Amino acid sequence: MLLSGTMFYTKVEGLSIIDSLYFCFLTLSTIGHPSFEPQTDFGKIFTMIYILAGIGLFFGLIARIGRGIINSKAN
Repeated sequence: MLLSGTMFYTKVEGLSIIDSLYFCFLTLSTIGHPSFEPQTDFGKIFTMIYILAGIGLFFGLIARIGRGIINSKAN
């Protein structure tokens, strides 16, 4: 997720690699970046999808960890 977002924001929004990675990290952690928002319509659409996919992956990870804990206590 971080790699794909970093590549996108570098190419489409013209951010440096480190700024792109920083924005992706803050976006996926749901903290958000206080002073940056995508400037292109494509960037805004990508960001909405990126957030939904990131949240989905995060909840999937939490569910997997929860199942692992429950299954380890059942054995």
